Amino acid sequence: MSARMDSEYPFFFGPGSELFGLYHPASGRANKAALLCPPWGQDHIRCHRLYRQLANALAAEGCAVLRFDYYGTGDSAGTSAEVDWDRCIADTCAAADELRARSGAQHVVAFGARLGGSIALAATTRARLADVVVWDPVVDGCAYIKQLDAMQAALRQDPHRFVEPRAVDETAAQWLGFAISPRLRHQLADLRPDTAGSPSLVLDSLPPTPAHRWKGLVAAHAKVKELHPFTPWDDLRRLEQAILSHPLIQAVTHHWQGGR
Repeated sequence: MSARMDSEYPFFFGPGSELFGLYHPASGRANKAALLCPPWGQDHIRCHRLYRQLANALAAEGCAVLRFDYYGTGDSAGTSAEVDWDRCIADTCAAADELRARSGAQHVVAFGARLGGSIALAATTRARLADVVVWDPVVDGCAYIKQLDAMQAALRQDPHRFVEPRAVDETAAQWLGFAISPRLRHQLADLRPDTAGSPSLVLDSLPPTPAHRWKGLVAAHAKVKELHPFTPWDDLRRLEQAILSHPLIQAVTHHWQGGR
């Protein structure tokens, strides 16, 4: 199958056709297929353009690509309050099977940023993923929750966005505009490095701090590649700005072309 670099085909799939996907056919016969697992919430919105750029770059190199939304996110059915960790893993497995069926390629690799990387790693075995590349994955669920809570509290009182602070009870069950459930908080609190799979490449664009470690996530065969400049994931002042990284796109395409 031949296709322009920017070809993408929207469709619904999965149980009850509840999941939304965008398929990017390879330019030529697909030699492998890549599943792009999105992050959550504002990270998902801010990475949307980058994911599309990465999909086009991989398709141009002969890799069929599927972008998709978990249940309760993006254009899939459900609401953000219904997002469930176990369902995200099941949706990733369904997306991997859909990608195999559409592309004809059995060798499926996956990429994920932030929580999307964590989900891809957790789904590695069930989704039969041949390889996983992650970008600043969440490896400490408690720290992730603490940071989102802090950002939510700061956002509620941000004088640049609101004339007066919003009431606590108006935003108590939200993270940066997205409703969350107690169940999801509990599930994320249990997220630890030793519960995830092992990536072959970790793309690191986090500021170096004593608490920042990939220990427990990276196996002996894996690589860690630092990307600059640092990504402002937690900078409230840049919450509405798209996150773009040409070095990341180059690193992922080079990695899956065999340039490890």
